[in-house]
Amino acid sequence: MVLSPSQRFWVGMLVVMVVVEVPGVLPKCIFDEVQAQARVVRAAPSEPRRGAPSGQQTNHPVTRLRMRAPPTPASPQPIRIRTWIPVEGNGLSEAEKEKLEAAVEQAVRMVSSLLSVNRVPGPLLLSRDVSKYCKFLWKNSSTANYNRCGRASTNYRAETCLDVTIPDEHLAGCDVYPEADSPRRTRLRPEGAGLPNTDFLLYLHVQATDKCRAELSFSYVLFTSQPHVLAYAVHCQTDARGRPLAGVVVLCRGRLAEAPDSQRATVQTVIHELFHALGFSKKLFDTWRDCSSTSQAGCSPRGRVTHSDGSGQMRIYTPSVISALQRHLGSAHPELGGPLENLGVPPGTVSSHWESRVLQGSIMAAVLGDSTTVRIDPVTLAALQDTGWYAVDLSRAQSLVWGDGEEAMFGSLSACRNKSSSFFCTGSGFGCHYLHLHKGECQTDAHLEGCRVYKPLKNGSECWKEGNGREEDWSGEVFGLHSRCFFSNLTRQTLSPILSLSSSVQGRCYTHRCTGPNRYQIQVSGSEWVHCPAGGTIQIKGHRGSVRCPDRRLCVYADVAPPSGDVGSLPASLTSGTLTSGQNGTRPPLGRPAGLTAASALGITAALCLLAAAVASYRSCGLCRTRVHVTPEEHTDL
Repeated sequence: MVLSPSQRFWVGMLVVMVVVEVPGVLPKCIFDEVQAQARVVRAAPSEPRRGAPSGQQTNHPVTRLRMRAPPTPASPQPIRIRTWIPVEGNGLSEAEKEKLEAAVEQAVRMVSSLLSVNRVPGPLLLSRDVSKYCKFLWKNSSTANYNRCGRASTNYRAETCLDVTIPDEHLAGCDVYPEADSPRRTRLRPEGAGLPNTDFLLYLHVQATDKCRAELSFSYVLFTSQPHVLAYAVHCQTDARGRPLAGVVVLCRGRLAEAPDSQRATVQTVIHELFHALGFSKKLFDTWRDCSSTSQAGCSPRGRVTHSDGSGQMRIYTPSVISALQRHLGSAHPELGGPLENLGVPPGTVSSHWESRVLQGSIMAAVLGDSTTVRIDPVTLAALQDTGWYAVDLSRAQSLVWGDGEEAMFGSLSACRNKSSSFFCTGSGFGCHYLHLHKGECQTDAHLEGCRVYKPLKNGSECWKEGNGREEDWSGEVFGLHSRCFFSNLTRQTLSPILSLSSSVQGRCYTHRCTGPNRYQIQVSGSEWVHCPAGGTIQIKGHRGSVRCPDRRLCVYADVAPPSGDVGSLPASLTSGTLTSGQNGTRPPLGRPAGLTAASALGITAALCLLAAAVASYRSCGLCRTRVHVTPEEHTDL
């Protein structure tokens, strides 16, 4: 059967509509994949050589950091993160470089204002991988050169972190001892100068890598070249106590500039990846340390911190995380550990992201949504504190509105599907995102596992953008800095009553002003200010219909507001690091086009059947296609 051009158009439109609804079509982080492939070099503790006089140190070729005595208990200082950009060309224009460096610098300042460490004494020198430069070690403990390199590998060229070659000046030297008992040695590599005033070295790589290009979603493959992965990261060096000392963040060259509000999105992406590289990583969970003891013994290994709860959900059970989640949900339930994402994760294993149903909007969720909705939340900061490597300023966390005070069962599959919480929705209608800054559409994705939430519309959803308004608005909408989204079916009384009756409840934008905690007034176009009782509804003079007044969402959280022009305002309370370089928001209903005959309908049906089969095939392998981070040992991708 041959379809006319107009019929082919409508078939195409229906295909697009179906594909857009495929779950998982979101930017993702592939950290766990990449980090699993990365080799991590851990500095060896400084210990006296066997048989050596007391106090004599081994001459094992290690970094200065390893040769120094453990730092005395001192007041932790803000972590000094040094950013190093490889000199290889990355195709960026000068303007792009300036924007990127500004975003990275802002991300580093934010992280440095949150995390403090016992600082590295002297210059930071990274370790060389003895398994790479050495063919064998002397293993007879009675010899003078026990555990030293006896013969160099002929294939040794350089140290790498992911796909970045580490400069020799960042690395400790290494020697070879040809004879087991002779002090004679050959200098294989000299010691570098190291990096002063540095506690963590971030190698920043901007490239369109194979991973950036390969991670495409089904709909993107069909309709656009826009990749799914924004960035990914790994840590590749740790000190003797397990704290990461160096890592790589790869920013995907083609994707970042295309992201809405790209500068803010870049800042959030770098923070997300930095948190992975600094310790929020399943490869590091079991190396976290308990530093709660005030005795001379100091910190001790926590051991395994991830366990399954009664429903099979893997969680992090550490004191600060449990306390933060109990405060957030308003529950003392004993199994309220930090829930970890389970999409694509074999039973009994864990991922390096929070479960989206419970901690939607967290900076460490598997999917970062619109940049205005992402929060540096208290549960994430609690997890970083429980690593034992950092002193964390928990007071600077941003409000996590999602699920606030919703009790222990919040986010469970049974609870969200029964719509027992106003944070979830059913069907596919239009409403308001839970922060009420945007209009939204009720949708799901692979990480939500069938639960549905109001996600910001693709275009014109921001109530706080004055330019989103329309010239003739029969619903009284007002767009501007102080406008928020309300569920409403208001229509002007001058509109035909028949049309008014057909108006459904949707997300509409009206001006608001606070009069107290959880108390506010609203104003629609042409009306006076009207008190809107939280949890109730109101009617507006001159309009038919009503407006619902959200409870515990407006005039409650001081740091939930439209973004300012300054990217630095992302976390309203965060500041501090230095970069060192080497229209209307609604979708009209789809009407039946003129001339759509029975034959045309059959053609469309056939096309949809074929598409349904393709979508079913896609969904069947969805677990292997939807990822967030990539690392040789723990990369991170957004």
